[in-house]
Amino acid sequence: MPDGSTLIERLRIARAVATAIAEGRPVVALESTLITHGLPYPQNLEVALASEEAVRGAGAEPATVAIRDGAFLVGLDEAGLTAMATQPAGFVRKAARPSLAIALAAGGWAATTVSATMVAAHAAGIRVFATGGIGGVHRGALGGAVGAPATFDISSDLEELGRTPMAAVCAGPKAILDVPATLEYLETRGVPVVTIGQPEVPGFFARSSGAPSPGTVADIAEAGSVVGAHLGLGLGAAILVCVPVPSDAALPDETAHEAVDQAMLDSTAAGIRGPELTPWLLARVAELTAGASVRANTALIVNDARVAAELAVVLGRLRGG
Repeated sequence: MPDGSTLIERLRIARAVATAIAEGRPVVALESTLITHGLPYPQNLEVALASEEAVRGAGAEPATVAIRDGAFLVGLDEAGLTAMATQPAGFVRKAARPSLAIALAAGGWAATTVSATMVAAHAAGIRVFATGGIGGVHRGALGGAVGAPATFDISSDLEELGRTPMAAVCAGPKAILDVPATLEYLETRGVPVVTIGQPEVPGFFARSSGAPSPGTVADIAEAGSVVGAHLGLGLGAAILVCVPVPSDAALPDETAHEAVDQAMLDSTAAGIRGPELTPWLLARVAELTAGASVRANTALIVNDARVAAELAVVLGRLRGG
């Protein structure tokens, strides 16, 4: 790949995805960090395949995004998903908007986070994206404990949502975050947040975070109307569509909140911070809940993919009408 290649020149769109885009059929972008940094093998591959199958089952074409040898891959086949899922620990870079140039220049595999996936998917002409939970404002980012300085640890996901016009479907901000502050940040960046079927923002592992949702819609059809109206305005920001984790896999609200609070205390005692904080906290919550948080996480990932596909189908119908 020559120096100075543009974003479009670095896109490698799978044939099935390119055909669906050209024909105006619904497509859903999926991130790849859950494969390399979120779950162990073989669970990571099982969830990736199940997410793609959920998208197809709802009538859309899945497009898992990754980086390899200086190019964005928009759409991975089963061999590509397996290759990512079986790479040795630490071998695959994690790529976000701030680290895209490094990941592309380094060659080899890199997994795309929310921000990097949105960059590539939007460039390819995809309007709907699904993830498990978005990053956001970490606890202590705006003011730590007494005597501790603010960390300003705020995910680049929020800036991407504020600058890239897509529909992003998730189970809310990750439970380890400062959810009210994350919602305030999204409001400042002009990102509408709507939750399907309940008045509170989902709590990722749990059904509720306890934070009121800025907007609520009854079902996918109503969500499609709101999303279509927002994207049609051309305001330049994404819209966040939140979906609660399936009730049969959800942690009780109190259990989830207590586990996260304890994990935060443990991370402070262990001196964990920076890029290592999120995976460390999620692993610690899994320990504290005897694996129940992992079961909730896998269920919500697949559910979000299915809902995103249903939304993409509704948007396609509205566009056609």
